[in-house]
Order: sequence, then structure tokens, then C-alpha cells
Amino acid sequence: FPLQKAVGGKKDKKWEYYSIQELIDKGNQLSLGLLELGVKPGDKIASVMYKNRPEWCVLDLAVQQVGGVLVPVYPTISPSEYEYIFNDASVTFTFVGSGDLIDKVRKAYVNVDSLKDIYTFDEQEGEKYWGTLFRKGDLSEVEAIKATIKPDDLLTLIYTSGTTGNPKGVMLTHKNIMSNVAASRKLMPLTAGDSALSFLPLCHIFERMIYYLYLSSGVTVTFTGTDNLGGDDGDLRSVQPNFFTTVPRLLEKVYEKIYNKGLALTGAKKKLFFWALGLTEGYTFQKQYSGLEKIKMNIADKLIFSKWREALGGNVKGIVTGAAACPRKMAQVFSAAGIPIREGYGLTETSPVLTVNNFPLEGAMLGTVGLVLEGVTIEIDDSDKEYEFRAGEGEIIAKGPNIMKGYYNKPDKTAEVMDDNGWFHTGDIGTFIEHNGKRFLKITDRKKELFKTSGGKYIAPTPIESTFKGDFLIEQMAVIGEKRKFTSALLVPSPDALKNWCDENGVDCKLMPHAHNPALQIISKETLENPKVQAKFEELIKHYNQEFSKIEQIKKFKLLGEPWDVSTGELTPTMKLKRRVIDKKFHDVIESIYA
Repeated sequence: FPLQKAVGGKKDKKWEYYSIQELIDKGNQLSLGLLELGVKPGDKIASVMYKNRPEWCVLDLAVQQVGGVLVPVYPTISPSEYEYIFNDASVTFTFVGSGDLIDKVRKAYVNVDSLKDIYTFDEQEGEKYWGTLFRKGDLSEVEAIKATIKPDDLLTLIYTSGTTGNPKGVMLTHKNIMSNVAASRKLMPLTAGDSALSFLPLCHIFERMIYYLYLSSGVTVTFTGTDNLGGDDGDLRSVQPNFFTTVPRLLEKVYEKIYNKGLALTGAKKKLFFWALGLTEGYTFQKQYSGLEKIKMNIADKLIFSKWREALGGNVKGIVTGAAACPRKMAQVFSAAGIPIREGYGLTETSPVLTVNNFPLEGAMLGTVGLVLEGVTIEIDDSDKEYEFRAGEGEIIAKGPNIMKGYYNKPDKTAEVMDDNGWFHTGDIGTFIEHNGKRFLKITDRKKELFKTSGGKYIAPTPIESTFKGDFLIEQMAVIGEKRKFTSALLVPSPDALKNWCDENGVDCKLMPHAHNPALQIISKETLENPKVQAKFEELIKHYNQEFSKIEQIKKFKLLGEPWDVSTGELTPTMKLKRRVIDKKFHDVIESIYA
């Protein structure tokens, strides 16, 4: 697909693109520059950036062509974590984006013997600029190295954002990732000439694999960040993509904005909005509307749902969400509104896709993570007698060409997840559900996150949290109960949604900017302790508790005014809860619940 617009991003507030030929040419020129630096096959090259950018694509191609191993690193980690990763991987060169990244990497530089130099993607005074590395000339050495690279050779090291301990370097080969690309590509609603928006970090295997999928499908990729997606002048309206990937938290934020706009309406417009929203509640992927129901949906579509689609650019064929559990309500509401959402499942160690809900409707089921990917085998292992699995449940184990080679420098950790028969043990608990003659995988919890009450009963927190977070007032939640006599929860309300609710119910709601992260809002203690606010959340707890067994139901809760974030330590870079951090940080709050 010799596209004129292959990969692009915003430069000086204008979209600029590389053609496929320019990508190849620049990749070749940088390959020559890397060889001149002394880069050899097997050398580790790190990259760090806050936003996806086409320069990364050039670097990725150049490193691959000379047999190097790219080590993409999360930008939000601490200098000590950079130091650990660079030393563990024996990184030789690092390429960094804008902002404070050069300073953070420099702090690690002095304690990493293997690190020879740092280059910046943007010209910065006193720093070495990557543009000085490009060379034109004889490509025979590059071609000779390319000819030696095999499918089972190491392509990348991706350090997992573990919730505890040091990160582990996942070794993924060319075959691992390309097998996932080939199998996933068949399921995506993409045709050559389509446009995709990429804003999830390329240091995560999910977005990286999808980027390769886009390239191999002839799709134009526009890179951006999450800071200017929405609004009339946002990147979604500007690019008008046919496709993008996301994480559930971003979908929830979009939903909250839509809901809050509905709350702000008055009279007939407000009634119409919530009438249309109510129609989505009965939606399933295979639902066929007819008669009066069809007429109602057509009216709702014309007056309400079409505006939602316009806010996403007006051309979206599909969105895939991954990295964390997607509340069923998110997939249901958006899909009913003509914005097809499909949830998939996988891990860094599996390159990443194991299962995905297909875009053909017969291959999708709400509340599940979809069908097993072609070439992958999944079984449910209930042999661990330490856990009280429900009937049909067990640990999800997998085999396939997408399974990692292992953890770099950690054979003991590899042995913990890879058994003697070659099965990768995911640590997730699930079950298969038969639907329309197909087997859909449903994740029921994370094995390591199961906790046992003082009464000896196991509780799976993730399904409970996912259900509660489907409510627009609840932004974040952590279920508590390890060795306790009942199940409780810490709740972080959504600031904007709570402010709207308070305005409607005569409650003074005070919101303050976060001291260390101005993008975050803090809800005042006075607001959270207001009797009306407490009563509203008690009402929500009572409502959603109906979906769970008595032992799983939330008996008590505490409202927290400060959101959990990567920058404040409670979340991993992939937005998963660091439960031990939360337990420690809010120890006194938790103790007060059980006092």
C-alpha cells in the first residue's frame, strides 16, 4: 500500500504526514546512522515519549533493520525505574521526546554503564539531536543484516507495569507480534484508504500491534495525545477517523461528558435526551428492531445519537477497547448509538490479543471478551485447589504463536507462568459461555486479586468494581475485604458528574485543582460529608448490590475526594489499580470502616 499519507502527527499546529516511501527512506537513512554509531544486532535501543509521533515509526523501522531490539519505556515512571530498566536490558542508546524526559533520563544515565548516549526527537539546546544521525549511501550492509533476521528473533523488550515489585522485560519476537497482526486483521472493519487515530501509548503492545495492523491494511495513521481529543476543535473532529483503539476509562469519560450535557438541558430537550438514552438499555449485538421499537430508535438516532457520532468525527466504523475490564454499559450504550464498541482481551506476554469480540455481529456478545483468536488455544484450568472456583470457572491458560519467549534475565519468573507443557498461565480467571453456537470467553477476575474474607469466602473485586463504575457518578472504586468480616469499598466520585448532581439537588459542591496535577480535580471534604451526597451513594450501593451474592455485597463505603492517578501512584501506566499501594495509603480510612 504505497500511501501518500501513511503516518502523521501535528507539527506547529498543522497535520504533517510521511508517505510510505518517505518512511522507508528515512528508516534506511537512520539505519545507516545507527550502524555508524556501532549498533550491532541484539543491541537494545530505548525510546521514551509522552505522545505518539511518526518519528517513532522511523526509529522502530531503523532499529529492526539493523537487528536491534527496541525497548519502549513508559514516560511516567521515575528516574530510578528508568535506571532499573536500562540496566536490566543493557540499553546502549536512548531516544527521547519533549518535555522533562531528557532530564529524567539523564538522572538515570550516570548509573547505567551500558548507555552510550541520548538523542532527542526535537532540537534542544545542549542535547544531541536525532536528525544528525541520518545518512545517505550504500545500503548493502543494511540489506545483509535484514537477510539474517528470522521470525523467532527478538523484536522488542516491553517492561510490564507491574502492580508490585520491579517490572519484568517481556521478550517478544517478530513471529509473536506478526501472528497476532495477521489473525486480528481479519476481524477489523478496515479497508485500504481508511483513517485511524492513535493515542494510546506505543510503548504498550496493544497500540503497537494495532499500528502494525494499520500499516499492513493500508490505513493512514494519525498520532495524537489524549489532551485534545474532544470538542469542536478536537482531534477526533479534525481527523474524522474510521477506527481507533481505547481503554475503558476514556470511554467512561466520554460517556460522562455526554450524560452531563444531557443533565444541563431543560424542558423537552432534556426529556428527549434521557428517553433516547433509556432506549439503549435493551440493546444486544444481535438485536433486530421492528415495528414501533424501530421507529423509536430511528427518531432517537436522528435527534440524539447522530450528534454523538459527530462528536467522534462522524465516520467511526469501530472502536476496540482493551487493557482493563470494560463496563458492559459502555459497550452497550455506544454500540446502540451506532458507535460499535468491541472488547478484547490479552496481555503483554501474549502480543497481546487472546480473544476479541468480532465486528460481524454473530461474533460478538456483550459482557464477554469475545472469541478465541485464530491460531490461539485457550483452556480453563481449575486444578488449583487453593481457590474455590465456581462451576465452569478456572484460570485462563493459553498456547499459540503469540506467546512470549519469556521474561528477560528472569528464568525463575518465566517458570512461574509457563508450565512444562508449554501453557502460559495468565493469572486471570474466566469461563466460556455458549452463545449462538459459539464459545465466548468471560473474565470473572484476576487470580492474584481474589481475596478471602475472615469467614473463608473468596471475593472477586473486579466484576463488582466494573459494575459500579458503569454509573456516571462513580469514577473509581476499590473493593476491600481481605481477612475482614464483610466487604466494603473506597469510592472516588466523578467531580463533574457530582457537581451537576449537587447543582440539581441544592448542595454546595466545592472542586479544587490538584496541587501536583492541575488536570485533576479534588472534591472537598464538606461536599463528600453532606448528608444528601451520602444518601445518594447509599442509594447507588443498594441498587447495584442486587446484582451480587450476599457475601459480595458492599456493606459500608467511604467517599474519597482525590482521584487516583498514575502520577499519584495508585494506578499503573495501563490504568490498573495498585491495590497494595491503595491499601497502604488509605490504611486509616479502611480501618475506620471496620472500627
